[in-house]
Amino acid sequence: MVRSLVIGGNGFLGGPLVDALVGRGHDVTVFDRFRSPRNFDTRDATILAGDFFDRSDLAAAVRGQDLVFHFLSTTAPATSENDPSLDLRTNVGQTVELLGLCADAEIERFYFASTGGAIYGDQGLERYRETDPALPRSPYAIGKLTIEHYLRYFRVKRGLDAVSLRISNPYGPGQHPGRRQGLIPIALANIAAGDAIVRYGDGSMVRDYLYIDDAIEMIARIVAGDPAHSVYNIGSGVGHTVSEVLDAIARVVGRPLDVAPRPVPSTFVETVVLETARYRSEFGAPPTTPLERGIASTWEQLGRR
Repeated sequence: MVRSLVIGGNGFLGGPLVDALVGRGHDVTVFDRFRSPRNFDTRDATILAGDFFDRSDLAAAVRGQDLVFHFLSTTAPATSENDPSLDLRTNVGQTVELLGLCADAEIERFYFASTGGAIYGDQGLERYRETDPALPRSPYAIGKLTIEHYLRYFRVKRGLDAVSLRISNPYGPGQHPGRRQGLIPIALANIAAGDAIVRYGDGSMVRDYLYIDDAIEMIARIVAGDPAHSVYNIGSGVGHTVSEVLDAIARVVGRPLDVAPRPVPSTFVETVVLETARYRSEFGAPPTTPLERGIASTWEQLGRR
């Protein structure tokens, strides 16, 4: 049985990943602070409450594992803007510590939840491939790219096998709007609270929105296979404008939206859609949940809170 550690296993992405790995026969350990209700359903995982910034906690968690999934982030794009050095002081520095521990423990493979939605910057391309330059414009994305460089270093220096998962703009049930990340969860939470939805710009910005179940299935296929590359785009490959998303939300909630336009922050990019040809060539066609159906599922879950 494959022994898998999911760091950040109680988060939006980590929780469903825990369920998926357990469902595929992995012996899963969930490492998190557990300051919020569980975001996974299984009762067959080992719970390990710990502090990401405590070396002894990390060392104990990594020991004896075959696979390590690093799905924890202490910052979001919005928070990193307010303190550009925060990502370096927290995520980057402690992830380097984690990589050293994984190399010492001789784990078989390390999976890192990177960003596809922000790492490429704004190069005016129709779709972004893994081979395109990474030109991030925000501290959050710069931190993710820096960690990818450290993955390369530990691969060369210590033989640590690692895969970066450049995830587009995931959304779905379980996403916490309080992190100020993601148009869909923030908009739905504002509607539920009776607040206006902030729209940056004229609504023409394009993003690759990926439903959580589809994201986890794509990742699970990589884990079950034998990945030939160290970087994969994880996305739908379909772009939607902000206006299209808001129109879909209005149809789902059944009423007009109160929208408050705001200027576009300088670090935002106009268009990001991921090319998934590399993924498809190895693991088949990605699952695709239609945008409006995914929004409806997210809205339904929000109403049950």
